[in-house]
Amino acid sequence: MATDSAAARSAERPSLTLTRRLRAGPEKVYAAWTNPENLVQWFGPSGVQPGSTRADLDVRVGGRYRISFKRNDGEYFEVGGIYREVVPNERLVFSWAWHSTPERESVVTVSLKPDGAGTLLVFHHAEFADETARDNHERGWSQFFVNLDNFLA
Repeated sequence: MATDSAAARSAERPSLTLTRRLRAGPEKVYAAWTNPENLVQWFGPSGVQPGSTRADLDVRVGGRYRISFKRNDGEYFEVGGIYREVVPNERLVFSWAWHSTPERESVVTVSLKPDGAGTLLVFHHAEFADETARDNHERGWSQFFVNLDNFLA
């Protein structure tokens, strides 16, 4: 019974799905997510101190990642988690928790599908602690994806 109630609580937690058409093939988009030198070029909201983004990625099932950056006001942010599923050029699933609130773990799924000369990115971020966290992440990810599209162009 405990697993049923845990599943029900998980299903009730807020989530978001964002879809973007990107101007690069799945291999290039996947590399933007999995190559640290690429990821630091686009990851982060507006107002990130230039050169402050760092990424340590062990892209394999069970591997850990950590990404950090500073905003222009000097505030430090760090997020990390564990890769749960890795299908090159198609899909990444990983846990997501900010260092400031490690107990508020959520789950990110990045799905990539060929779309003409580009890629259809379906981004699903699930199991938020509350609607405020979901809404804040939706604003953040929307900014990140503008950066990603510019990086890939």
